[in-house]
Amino acid sequence: MGPLRPAVVLPPGSRENHSIPRTQTGITRVRKAAMLTETINQPTDGQPMGLRKHIALIAHDNRKQDLVAWARFNRGLLAAHHLSATGSTGALLARELDLEITRVRSGPLGGDQQVGARIAEGDLDLLIFFWDPLAPHPHDVDVKALLRIAAVYNIPVACNRASADFIISSPLLGEPYVRQMADHERLGPLEQTL
Repeated sequence: MGPLRPAVVLPPGSRENHSIPRTQTGITRVRKAAMLTETINQPTDGQPMGLRKHIALIAHDNRKQDLVAWARFNRGLLAAHHLSATGSTGALLARELDLEITRVRSGPLGGDQQVGARIAEGDLDLLIFFWDPLAPHPHDVDVKALLRIAAVYNIPVACNRASADFIISSPLLGEPYVRQMADHERLGPLEQTL
């Protein structure tokens, strides 16, 4: 049996029969609280996320106070996870939240690339990146590369407070989880462009 695949949450009150497991190959059902989760057992290149997620926190200058306010509100939830941040954002969050935060370089000085490398190595589970879409940045190519690598490795990304609220309040945040991963090395050039 391969590693567990991601859970797909069916809405409460779903009309599916919760007492009879599906008979499709590789699918099992688990009843949890008031929801039904479906777990698909298939091999994956993705690394399992444990109960404590590794969360990167990044904010452009015009969005730092938004991130601090959001993190302060969610301090109790964030404290249960491993946190890292780029340069001055990390210093500001550590001071404001009184939490241990691993810091990498400032974004324009290679911090975005360091975070991207951690994603590629399987060392990060979530990216909370309050970026400023209206201001030009000298390191725009680094920002684009970071968002691209997060998409390639199927990392949940929050780019604003609303999406961060949805991610932090997800029941999956407090549970083990394995991301579905496409095998980009196996796919041929034509399949990769589709």
